[in-house]
Amino acid sequence: MTMLQVFDPAMCCPTGVCGPKVDPAVTRFAADVNWLKSQGVRVERFNLAQEPGAFAKNQVVEQMLAKVGTACLPLLLVDGQVVSQGVYPSRGELIAFTGISAQQRVGRTRPSFFAQLTAGGRGSLPQDRGGECCGGSGCCG
Repeated sequence: MTMLQVFDPAMCCPTGVCGPKVDPAVTRFAADVNWLKSQGVRVERFNLAQEPGAFAKNQVVEQMLAKVGTACLPLLLVDGQVVSQGVYPSRGELIAFTGISAQQRVGRTRPSFFAQLTAGGRGSLPQDRGGECCGGSGCCG
């Protein structure tokens, strides 16, 4: 099974989909990552602000950070090999990187990201708390 590892720049929450000004590219990418999971791709995602140890433990990531600095983030590895750096790739690029075949994709539709967040009451969208996002932690306000 293919393994995609995403090493995100420092963000206030694991996916970056929080706070008053959410980058549409980050929202799209989060939806695409969830779609990849539904296609059977194993995904691990690490945020520099919340999981710096994961960056230090991965030799490839550590070398890229030493060589390029944080400009290489987001850094995507497929089965340990760098496939993308500095941008959030499109769904088509993710498909190419992970080798999902056309046959695997037949009959599967793109789920709504917001539907995934609220499905079955398991998630919710961040609420405006007077500038206090991420549950009042102040990490992105």
